[in-house]
Amino acid sequence: MFERVLIAEDHHSVNSWVKQTLKDLGTAEIRQAHYCDDAFRLLQIAIREGTPFDLLITDLSFREDRPDQKLHNGAELIGAVRSLLPELKILVFSAEDQPAVARSLYDRFGINGYVPKGPRDEEEMRQALTQIAKHKTYIPREFQQAVRAKNAHDFTKYDVIIISELAQGTYQKNIPFVLEKQGFKASSLSSVEKRLCQIRDALGFTKNEQLIAYCKDHLII
Repeated sequence: MFERVLIAEDHHSVNSWVKQTLKDLGTAEIRQAHYCDDAFRLLQIAIREGTPFDLLITDLSFREDRPDQKLHNGAELIGAVRSLLPELKILVFSAEDQPAVARSLYDRFGINGYVPKGPRDEEEMRQALTQIAKHKTYIPREFQQAVRAKNAHDFTKYDVIIISELAQGTYQKNIPFVLEKQGFKASSLSSVEKRLCQIRDALGFTKNEQLIAYCKDHLII
């Protein structure tokens, strides 16, 4: 199984049963961090001491009650970890039940598994840990079709500009002018609206606000 595991999670009750599950499966050492910055620091220390972790289990959402935080959510932590430790196994354990979110993490960061918090999470956690220990990728059954779907969206520079402008408060009707300044030709309001609709449909969202939040969480904008 895993010798050393780091859990990044700010809910003590969740940490408790996840730790017990790991112990039941034979994990010798389990460390935990309640903030992403602390988790990243522990990973760095472990490397320097020559005792690296075998697995990181992380949530995606963390409380924002410390003003000095540099890594604000699980996606940012995973991005930083992948730059430092590209081979480290990563399991996401999150209440976020949007399949598109999971797919983005598999595609962009090569995570090794995703377990949604819910009624079956203890059973799925055991399954995920067992699969990952065998060097396999764990995808929850309800996410498999979406995660492997061919129509999930790949963001272009054009898309990023549109969504970034929306996030900054630019009126949608003014975005074609911004695109023209960036060198994109024949960009009309209708084409911008159509593109946003295509992206939302591909990712399973109904509102631009959901799309903006998704792009921020996954470092797209």
